[in-house]
Amino acid sequence: MRKYLRIIDRNRATKWIRFANFIIDRVIFNLSFMVIGFIGVFIDKLLGSYYISTFFLKISEVNRLVDIVITSLLFFVYTFLMEYFTKGRTIAKYITRTRVITTDGQTPTLNEFFIRNISRLVPFDALSFLGENGWHDSWSDTRVINIKNYESERQAKSEIEDIGTKEIV
Repeated sequence: MRKYLRIIDRNRATKWIRFANFIIDRVIFNLSFMVIGFIGVFIDKLLGSYYISTFFLKISEVNRLVDIVITSLLFFVYTFLMEYFTKGRTIAKYITRTRVITTDGQTPTLNEFFIRNISRLVPFDALSFLGENGWHDSWSDTRVINIKNYESERQAKSEIEDIGTKEIV
């Protein structure tokens, strides 16, 4: 069983910051599709072909369930890759100065990031943050923390532990 540090709980991001992270990431995700669409139309106009525009038109005609499944899978890929390659951060987490860490204070592993992000495909997971922790946090033993507060507390604890140790000059 993984060690659970109290410092993690004391420095967890607030529910409102977590909600802001969700909204900001969704807006960025949706804007990226708009940009891809504009680029596709521009390329079609430039080349005089309409392959990309026709493809986008076909995609826009899928039924609602298929749209939800495809969008959810793409959002999973976005959050998983962003958190994995940036060691626990998405664009929203950079903006809000938060980060994902494990309950023992480490950077999550590939498997933990996968579990965390695949859990978001569970219906109503976005509302689970209204409880103590979101399901994707509980199931992966991760937490979203306020980086500045967490680092300050770790630094203070380290300085307290260093009191009385002999410095070598």
